[in-house]
Amino acid sequence: MNLPRIFLAAFCAFIAYFLLGGLSFALLPLRTEFMKYPAVYRSQDAIKSVMPVGMIAMFVAMVVLTIIYAMLYRGGSGIAEGARFGLLVAVFSLCAFVIHNYVNLNIGLKLTAQQAVAYSVEWIVVGVVIGLVYRPAH
Repeated sequence: MNLPRIFLAAFCAFIAYFLLGGLSFALLPLRTEFMKYPAVYRSQDAIKSVMPVGMIAMFVAMVVLTIIYAMLYRGGSGIAEGARFGLLVAVFSLCAFVIHNYVNLNIGLKLTAQQAVAYSVEWIVVGVVIGLVYRPAH
């Protein structure tokens, strides 16, 4: 495993995740959907107080995903391998997080569907970024 590339790929994936997340969850209609559930989701001001912990956790998650990618890497095209990996992470996220939350939280199907689309795009792009940046050690 190429540790410097793992951390570089994880950092780039972290940036891509937050850029897409900012677009998806702050600027697009998803923002108004979240606001319909104030008893379930924190307000923007309340999120600011816990955001540093969330960012650290997401960076650790990106390092773990990059390590998993490195362990599964078969030597193909970075874009293709990354997209395949990102799709697998997206399906996992949809089943373990988005649909799981729909079942457990008192949220609507519209928010769930919008999250499904946003997270799918986000995780596939993160996979592609990891695939483009990570290179095995020689």
